[in-house]
Amino acid sequence: MNKELLAVARGLKPADLVVNNGKIVNVYSGEIYDGGVAVCGDTIAAVGDVAYCIGENTKVIDAQGNYITPGFLDGHIHPESSSLAMRPFAEGVLLHGTTGIMTDLHEVGVVTGLEGIEACLKEAEATDLKVYFIVPSHVPFAPNLETSGGKFDPEIIRKALQHKDAVGLSECVGHYILAEHPELLESMSDTLSMPGKTLQGHLPAIYGPNMAAMAAAGVATCHESFCEQDVYERLRNGIHLQMREGSAARNMTLGLLQTVMNSGVDTSNVSIVTDDLHTCDLKDRGHLDDALRTAFGQGLSFLKGIQFVTINAARAFQMETKIGSLTPGRRADINITTGAEDFKVLTTIAGGKQVTENGQLLVHYETPEHEPCLLNTVHFVNPITADSFKMKAPEGAKKVKVMCMDTLPYIPFTSRRDVELNVVDGVIQCDTEQDVLYIAQVERHGKNGNIGKAFMGGFHIKGGALASSVGHDNHNIIVMGDSFEDMALAVNRCAELGGGQVIVRNGEVAAEVAYPICGLMSDLSLDELAAQKKALNAVAYEMGTPIQIPFMFLCFICLACIESYAVTDKGFIDVEKGEIIERGDHNDLIAQRGRYYQLYTGNSPISS
Repeated sequence: MNKELLAVARGLKPADLVVNNGKIVNVYSGEIYDGGVAVCGDTIAAVGDVAYCIGENTKVIDAQGNYITPGFLDGHIHPESSSLAMRPFAEGVLLHGTTGIMTDLHEVGVVTGLEGIEACLKEAEATDLKVYFIVPSHVPFAPNLETSGGKFDPEIIRKALQHKDAVGLSECVGHYILAEHPELLESMSDTLSMPGKTLQGHLPAIYGPNMAAMAAAGVATCHESFCEQDVYERLRNGIHLQMREGSAARNMTLGLLQTVMNSGVDTSNVSIVTDDLHTCDLKDRGHLDDALRTAFGQGLSFLKGIQFVTINAARAFQMETKIGSLTPGRRADINITTGAEDFKVLTTIAGGKQVTENGQLLVHYETPEHEPCLLNTVHFVNPITADSFKMKAPEGAKKVKVMCMDTLPYIPFTSRRDVELNVVDGVIQCDTEQDVLYIAQVERHGKNGNIGKAFMGGFHIKGGALASSVGHDNHNIIVMGDSFEDMALAVNRCAELGGGQVIVRNGEVAAEVAYPICGLMSDLSLDELAAQKKALNAVAYEMGTPIQIPFMFLCFICLACIESYAVTDKGFIDVEKGEIIERGDHNDLIAQRGRYYQLYTGNSPISS
């Protein structure tokens, strides 16, 4: 029992800090009324008329009639997608009123395992951003379809769930639950056996009895919703609806929000998350404050919007007694904001400490000395040359018919297109006039030297190659281009940087950004990294791509859990079937004239 807190609440001792003269946004009662908030240490002591808590040494912040809200919570975000290390990431989101996040740091775990995640969590402790750890449910994320550096199995997960800030199990994939994947079910059971721990879902395209099974299994949330039916399926089954409004996927505006607003459903089980946030979007648009501006522009009421990024997000993790509201006894996370019409965050207090004022950061976190496990993570088994990416045609063939996967320009979902390509010197050629490029993924964890290969459409680049050591959910090096030589140069330069993103044009490196931390993140400030990434994207635009964030889209082409096709180090993947169409580590992968790709193993052809 915190007796000092009780004394401040009773007026027997002055508060350390008081925010006064504002409009309290009470996310519990659904009211907005005049008042303030009194803070003792890192905890809220009183709300409303708190003049009695002000003493001679109390720091008083005048809200000047603006709104006083809880600090914002993102219930599903991968900080690594911002390409920022944990400390500059914390600075970036605190500036926009986000005081807490729930994250699995899965991408770090893919490269380094639990050791790297624990190192990143330790680095984050030096910041004022509260980071809650959702333990990755399994690594590799797509078993048998990809190679990762780290591993998460039930034994490791049990250990991770003991972490002081662990709040649950992340990304429980619906189709793996339905397939009764034994290790996943074991880890889900372990999680539910621990008080206060929840199961966070990944449930795309699951309906009816299958969604009932998700709820029966104890899955609490899902961030993979795209349409009106998804809203009802989740809410009617008691599964928290996380409306995603990030960089690669802005699903909230695809109809989710309008359904929630117009249907009359109870909204206490609805929140807004960002999932993947691009560096430039964080710099130019913001974080959850940007999602709120979008929602208010669609007609969402101010109070409900604030609830969506505070108390509702906390409820999804059974944490409403600790965070998410301006309530005595909760962590003192407080924002001063303007109203819905011109919404912006003016001042932020995180854990009782003022971290911003009038839209300016008051804190800076020094770059840490990183643990060795986070550095030097790119290791090739074999040299990478132009020949590494060639796909041979049948002897004597002049043309072949192949499967090409196309990405949508606004979300990295892929579909099938059948194309006919020329053969030169026995090697299948891409065709930029048909928007068909080479794409490959190179295993970079030093495990097996695999190279998976396929053909890609939708990016429309010409005259070079793009390579990235960020490639969900395995983070091998993904490379795409119209020249084998440029692809090899881009991959090798990526390795020289210790990881990063590289563009090669006509045999020369044209732009690059280094990610020395796990091949995923940089210690640069948000401003510095955003400037480098804008320059990188500018070169990609010059090469013809219409995609606003081409490297983030490229990263998602490796995801063997998002429809409908992918490429990993193990080959060309049919996501819906969970099968390898082509094993790209064989150089005798061929397509016979008039037929689609075939894989030859021994003497038996396996038709795609």
